[in-house]
Amino acid sequence: MSRIEDALTRAGRPPAPPPGGAEPPPWNFERVAPPPPPPLEAGAGQLLSRLADPLLDKVVISSRIPSASLEQFRRLGATLHHAQTQKGTRVLMVASAQPGEGKTLTATNLALTLSESYRRRVLLIDADLRRPTLHELFALPNVAGLSEGLNSDTEQKLTITPISPMLSLLAAGAPNPDPMSALTSGRMRTVIDEARETFEWVIIDTPPVTLITDAALLAAMVDGIVLVVQAAATPYTLVRRTIDTVGRGRIVGVVLNRAAEAAPRASYYASYLAHSQSGRGLARG
Repeated sequence: MSRIEDALTRAGRPPAPPPGGAEPPPWNFERVAPPPPPPLEAGAGQLLSRLADPLLDKVVISSRIPSASLEQFRRLGATLHHAQTQKGTRVLMVASAQPGEGKTLTATNLALTLSESYRRRVLLIDADLRRPTLHELFALPNVAGLSEGLNSDTEQKLTITPISPMLSLLAAGAPNPDPMSALTSGRMRTVIDEARETFEWVIIDTPPVTLITDAALLAAMVDGIVLVVQAAATPYTLVRRTIDTVGRGRIVGVVLNRAAEAAPRASYYASYLAHSQSGRGLARG
């Protein structure tokens, strides 16, 4: 039993069966819980109580979310479920071209969709080390997390916080103004590899692609990319450059935020993104 499996067992959650009996890499994950996670029968109410107030009309587990947004994530969840069934897709990078496009909220809703609707064991990783915010969305303190683990001189335990019985969070930890060397390091690959062995889905919220010089190296560590674009806000040329940087073939889904409000200009994005997708999921919000 690996150290991450041992940590999960002590936390009361059996580890996911390793694919093909492969021996997971020697990385330490440690579970801590601010309050104990709600039981399965508690439903969405107790999970909602853990979210910051401004999110209550924006998350998929809330009855206040617009039906169009809810349908968007249901469609994207179905696309990803199919990708996992057919291709073994398990680790996803949620990316955007520039800040302010809704990338972090998309990563949160995607993790909630897969964990609460599909009942899959999901790890949500805050790898946006410049501007970490996922801990704030779940009203948690920014405990030592990914940043400390990647920059430590020696291998150390990473603190994973249970959000619900099916969803856990690896917070970013201390902000890092120049995180790219850490995010493309062998240690980051080791973290991803062990998370892949332990969870059924790993969702990684990453820095905007145009702010990191080696985005393609980080993209190469994951199974697929969900691209978030805010219609009428992201320059068309920037969308094209982002897709070319991470690789068209690696994009498994696109979230086109505020498309209805931005019509008809959004049609330009939709046309290009749909062509780039070549049959993959394109969802509009």
